Amino acid sequence: MKLFTHPGASSMHVHILLHEIGAPFEIEVINVTTKTRADGSDYREIAARGMVPLLRLDDGTDLTENVVVAQYVCDLARREDLMPAARSLARYRVMEWQSFVAAELHKGFSPLFWPIDDTAKAFVRERLLDRLKIVDAVLEGRAFLTGDTFTAADAYLFVIASWALFFQFDLSALANLRAFLARVGQRSSVRAALAAEGEGLVRVQAA
Repeated sequence: MKLFTHPGASSMHVHILLHEIGAPFEIEVINVTTKTRADGSDYREIAARGMVPLLRLDDGTDLTENVVVAQYVCDLARREDLMPAARSLARYRVMEWQSFVAAELHKGFSPLFWPIDDTAKAFVRERLLDRLKIVDAVLEGRAFLTGDTFTAADAYLFVIASWALFFQFDLSALANLRAFLARVGQRSSVRAALAAEGEGLVRVQAA
């Protein structure tokens, strides 16, 4: 398999999961802003939408979209700790959190990349902080989103929530989230992904 990724982008959570499952894979770091590959060619020649992640399977098939690629990777390795069994409630709980991270956090950060005025920026930051407070409350008394087991949803949350550190959000009141970011940031899979592609927007919370 080959993963096309951008440093510290949402695709890093797929990179983390690939390390978690221990399967052989390659990565190619591309510039998603300019849509260029390392050799200078146009990334859109292989990825029409110009987005990451793109996972190229061994048979040449390409798979895209964060949540879909993450589920595929976990199912490929039969890692039901990362993505519980099909039709189980536990799986839907993980998918529930994947959807929340995608819709409420990942897309919520998008306006901070736009040339918006300070009033609009303050609104976006306040809304994001409210969503992060929801996560902080859920993490009370548990290590990960669905309990004591690290899942694909946690890999996604780690990457996206850590963007709050890049954008200098005040997380001092969110002790559970800060502990989560520090704890997941020490996983060997996370350290390996950061070393291979660079941190980009991702920042590791100090313990």
